Amino acid sequence: MDTIPDLGRFHQQGSAQIHPVILSGGAGTRLWPLSRASYPKQLLKLVSDRSLLQETAMRSLADVGFAAPVVVCNADHRFLVADQLEEVGVKPQGLLLEPLARNTGPAIAAAALWLLRRDPDALMLVQPSDHVIASLPQFHAAVMRGTAAAREGRLVTFGIRPDRPDTGYGYIQGGAAIDGVEGVLDVERFVEKPDRETAQRFVDSGTFYWNSGIFLLGAQAYLDELAGINAAMLDACRRAIDGVADDGDCLKLDLAAFSEAPSLSIDHAVMEHTDRAAVIPVDMAWSDVGSWAALHGIGAGDAAGNVVQGDVVHDGVSNSYLRSEGRLLAAIGVENITVVATDDAVLVAGRDSAGTLSRVVERLRQDKRPEPLQHSTCHRPWGNYRTVDAGERFQVKRITVKPGAKLSLQKHYHRAEHWVVVRGTAIVQCGEERKLLHENQSAYIPLGAEHRLENPGKVTLELIEVQSGGYLGEDDIVRLSDTYGRA
Repeated sequence: MDTIPDLGRFHQQGSAQIHPVILSGGAGTRLWPLSRASYPKQLLKLVSDRSLLQETAMRSLADVGFAAPVVVCNADHRFLVADQLEEVGVKPQGLLLEPLARNTGPAIAAAALWLLRRDPDALMLVQPSDHVIASLPQFHAAVMRGTAAAREGRLVTFGIRPDRPDTGYGYIQGGAAIDGVEGVLDVERFVEKPDRETAQRFVDSGTFYWNSGIFLLGAQAYLDELAGINAAMLDACRRAIDGVADDGDCLKLDLAAFSEAPSLSIDHAVMEHTDRAAVIPVDMAWSDVGSWAALHGIGAGDAAGNVVQGDVVHDGVSNSYLRSEGRLLAAIGVENITVVATDDAVLVAGRDSAGTLSRVVERLRQDKRPEPLQHSTCHRPWGNYRTVDAGERFQVKRITVKPGAKLSLQKHYHRAEHWVVVRGTAIVQCGEERKLLHENQSAYIPLGAEHRLENPGKVTLELIEVQSGGYLGEDDIVRLSDTYGRA
C-alpha cells in the first residue's frame, strides 16, 4: 500500500511551514448545467461523496505537516465555503473574500501579504479548489521534493507528465536539473494551449509537461518578484489587505483597492517573466475537471465506454457521459455524447464541444436567463429554498432552515406570503407578534408587514411558502436586520 510521506519530519530540517492556499474563485461554466455562478463546480460532488473544495482541503491537512489552509473565495460564496469546510472538520486560519474576481495573480498576492504578517518565513502551497488528484502519496512526495527549492527562493510549479497531446492545457518545458535539489528542473518556457500538432511534438519530446496550476512559493519570494514585474498589482493588493474588513471569521478585501489590481493569472503576472521558476515533473493522476469530457475521462466506465451517474437507463449507447440529478434519463442508440439533466435544464452535446458550451452559457447570460446563475434550489447562509411552481401572480417555494438559524427581519412591498410547516418547529415574527408553529400549522404574512422566520429546534425546519402579488422577484426584499450582515 502507498503511504503518505511524513512532511512534518521534513519540516524539522527548516523553519518555514507550508501554508496551503486554496483558490476558490472560479465559476466553472464549462460544467454547465451542473455548475452555476452561485454554486460553481468546486462546491459540487462530482467524483466522490465530497465536493472538489472539500477534497482539496482534506489533502492539505496538518497530519501530513501542513498549517491550516488559507482560503481565497468569492465574497458571494463565503457561507457555502465555510459550511463545506466545517462539514469535513477543516477550520481555515483565514478566509479571504474577494469583492470581485481579479484572477489568480492578485488572489495569491493578497494571501501572501496576509500570511507574512503571521509567519515571515511562510511557504505557500497554492492549489485551485476544483482539481482532482487521485494519487496523494505522489502529490505529497512532490511537495517534499519542492520544499528545499522553495526555501531557496525558487517559485516551484508542478508539471504533469502528459499521456496524450491534449490541446486544453498549457505546457511547461523543463530544462536542466537544479543542483542539489533532486527531481526539480529549471523552467525553459511556458506555452499557451497549443494546436494538436504542436501538442504531439511536445509529448514526443519528453521535456514538456502539462501546467497543473499548483505552486509551492515562498510568500516573500513571490512578492519580491511581483514587485519587479508588476508593481501596480502588488500596490493594489497591499492596499486591499490594509483596508480589509474583519467580518467574524472572514476578511473582506477592500473593494476600491482590489479593483485596481490588473486581472492576470499568476502565469502571466509572474511565472512567465521570472528567472526563479522551477518545475517538478509528477505523476499523481491529476485532472483539472475542466469539461464534461475530462469528467468522463476520470470516471469509471462500463464495457461500452459509458460513464453513468444517477437515474439513467440506456440501450445501444457507447463512449458517452450520461448524468441525471433527479429525473429519469433514457438514452438510446447514440455515441460520443454528453447528456446532463438537472431539474431546470438539459444539456445534450458532443464530447468535444467544451468551447461551444461556454458560448451557449454566455448567450444565456446575455438573454438574462436565470439558468447560468443559479439552480432552482438556491443556497443561503440559513439553509435553502427551491421554487416548485410559479405562474401569474403566484409562486410556491420549499424552504429549508438549519437548526438554530433564522432569516433576516424583512418586509415586501409587492407580495404577501403563506407559510405551512411540514417538518420541525418554527418561530414566526409578524409585526409585534411572535408565535410558535408546529407541523401542519400555518401563518399568513400580509403585504408590507415586518416579519422573520426562525428555527429554534434541533432538527431541520421544512415549510412550504406560497407567495401572491403583483411582483415576486427576489429583489422585493427590504432587510431591516440580519444575523449574516446582509441588511
